[in-house]
Amino acid sequence: MNTALLLETTGWLGVVSYVLAYLLLTIGMLRPDGYLFHILNMIGAASLIVYSLEYGDKPNVAVNVIWLLIGVGAVVRRFVRKSSRNF
Repeated sequence: MNTALLLETTGWLGVVSYVLAYLLLTIGMLRPDGYLFHILNMIGAASLIVYSLEYGDKPNVAVNVIWLLIGVGAVVRRFVRKSSRNF
């Protein structure tokens, strides 16, 4: 697979992940505090960071880095809360 096709596929993976997360949330299949919602958003952000870096799209990189950090923070916070309840 050539690099351009791999980057294009990565970018589309990001778009699909974001849209799928929002769609599933909107129709009630995901909860906004659930792992899957945040994981789909993190996949979307990471994919679009890779794609945007290649094309020098700094604003898109910035918003997706922030989005990724929000997702990581939410998952870590939820994991820590769940772990502390087990003790």
